[in-house]
Amino acid sequence: MTDDARAATTDGAGSGEEPAPALRRAVRGYLDHLTVERGLSANTLSSYRRDLERYLATLAAAGVADLAAVDAGQVEAHLARLRAGDDGHPPLAVSSAARAASAVRGLHRFALREGLAGADPSRDVRPPAPPRRLPRALAVDQVVRLLETAGSVAATGDGAPLALRDRALLEFLYGTGARISEAVGAAVDDLDAAEGTVLLRGKGGRTRLVPVGGHAVEALRAWLVRARPGLVAAGRGTPAVFVNARGAALTRQGAWTILRRAAERAGLPVTGSGAVSPHTLRHSYATHLLDGGADVRVVQELLGHASVTTTQVYTLVTVERLREVYATAHPRARG
Repeated sequence: MTDDARAATTDGAGSGEEPAPALRRAVRGYLDHLTVERGLSANTLSSYRRDLERYLATLAAAGVADLAAVDAGQVEAHLARLRAGDDGHPPLAVSSAARAASAVRGLHRFALREGLAGADPSRDVRPPAPPRRLPRALAVDQVVRLLETAGSVAATGDGAPLALRDRALLEFLYGTGARISEAVGAAVDDLDAAEGTVLLRGKGGRTRLVPVGGHAVEALRAWLVRARPGLVAAGRGTPAVFVNARGAALTRQGAWTILRRAAERAGLPVTGSGAVSPHTLRHSYATHLLDGGADVRVVQELLGHASVTTTQVYTLVTVERLREVYATAHPRARG
């Protein structure tokens, strides 16, 4: 049995029917399009692939051999089954069901554009709206405490180089609003300490030049001059700004561990819904800029958001903060 057949058997609606070759070719073409032309991340592609495997299994169980034969009712029934669950699958959360709907709708739009179907049966099918979650931002004093404790353990002797790195990394994340992948992917040549800027490589291959705060520049200089050269000499000469104890480029997991250690020392939560994560510093960066009067479109450019709509969620955070301040400070806020 091929890998595709096994996936259809395990992910399908329990029928074990193998999707028709035309369906498989359409999905492969669509995923190739997302990889080459849209530049989606490996994680997103993997999720879409699983979603579409389950969709193909549903079509195979219904005897559908070609996307041109799919109707709106079949698309709606499949998405409803995802939310309700079945014998082989638990109900999907709203966010996961919305992603699966996006994958299915994208496949049908692709099929229409490529001439594989004469109509898009998913055009009027609306995915479930995920609940709006406000980004969690740290208070300024919490960020300061986090940064000051970063690298404080083993800051002398053999641990000193890594202590300088830890402080530089967290200062960089908060001082630039970089995603964790952008931080660990930054090269020394991308950084201009004299000008206080760094070139970040974001989603979809997009790049942006952002300012680096003075505290971050100071921490980066200490790391780059006093610690990084010795570690890189023991490795293979990576161009990455941040490296591990072996001189190799720091990974996302390694960066997450650094933040977790610093958060624990700063007395900040590292588990549960309020846990500090690398993205928490990005949220805090955006929220504090808006609190300080920055224009939302400037923050959009700094964060590398393709649409200002994505950035506007941070304005809701600042409104909530204003409400809290008003409620506690104004003598007539409550009856």
